[in-house]
Amino acid sequence: MESSSIDSIDLALLEQLQSDSSLSNQDLAGRVHISPATCLRRVKRLREAGLIEREMAILNPERLAATLGHGLEAVVEVSLDRQGSAEQEAFEARVIADAAVQQCYRVSPGPDFILIVYARDMPDYLALAQRLFTSDANVRNVKAFFSVKRAKFRPRIPVGKPARE
Repeated sequence: MESSSIDSIDLALLEQLQSDSSLSNQDLAGRVHISPATCLRRVKRLREAGLIEREMAILNPERLAATLGHGLEAVVEVSLDRQGSAEQEAFEARVIADAAVQQCYRVSPGPDFILIVYARDMPDYLALAQRLFTSDANVRNVKAFFSVKRAKFRPRIPVGKPARE
């Protein structure tokens, strides 16, 4: 699907699905003012084109804390000693394979990578640090910033008109 074949209805569908992907086809069609059959066909086309990467539930960490504990979420800056393409790809492949790494970004300028990681507790984070950073001779510097409060979490791409939340 080329970007020129995406119209305002497709963008409206994507916007609605980013807000609540659990909507029934009927409800989704109603919100964007199209027939359910058209809605089903368009959403299928958006999935096949790869514009909808996946759908998943976003869990509330505060509500799960009584069962699982609060855990630690950290933003981690990683600078490599050697920044060649092969070294960056090797580091990236290793960290994205680790379940504790929730997000991985190559960035510039500054550190080479920013990671969002989640650990059950500090011993779990220390094991993660040993596994991903200490054992790699190419990691020059690591800075971890531990989250004390999540004020906002909205994994979305703005596709419609800018809106206030």
